[in-house]
Amino acid sequence: MAVERERDEQGRARNARPRDGLGRPLPRGATGVPRVPDDLLLPPGPTLVEAQRLLDAGMPFHAHEVLEARWKAAPDAERELWQGLAQLAVGWTHLLRGNPAGATTLLQRARRRIAPYTSGPPHQVDVVGLAAWCDTALDALATGGAATAAAPRLQQDPSAG
Repeated sequence: MAVERERDEQGRARNARPRDGLGRPLPRGATGVPRVPDDLLLPPGPTLVEAQRLLDAGMPFHAHEVLEARWKAAPDAERELWQGLAQLAVGWTHLLRGNPAGATTLLQRARRRIAPYTSGPPHQVDVVGLAAWCDTALDALATGGAATAAAPRLQQDPSAG
């Protein structure tokens, strides 16, 4: 007997189960962390602030959802950057979940997508720092070492200029 999937008002499949801080589904009735609303779409600056808050809280899966919404609404010139940022968050999610293969794949994709923005990145995104963060994590993953557990910094530090 097939189980009917949960759907939203538009008929899209949705999983209403609670999730833990790394986005893993919990049993129905369990208490999870607050979810990112499906319709959340923030302007670029607030997107980066909210995603950074979630990354700093150790919730990269949720940061990914915030960044993914911005990616899907971004102008063509910025779509690859936002997609790369979302993939970086998912890559860190895999890293924290103990999935080195998934982390490697997503962090490689993220780095490839953000690298073209090193010259004059929009919204003060720290492309150079994020690429270095990916490189450090990828090097550790390739050698079987402990990859960084420090949250990536999405924006350049204005006081460092």
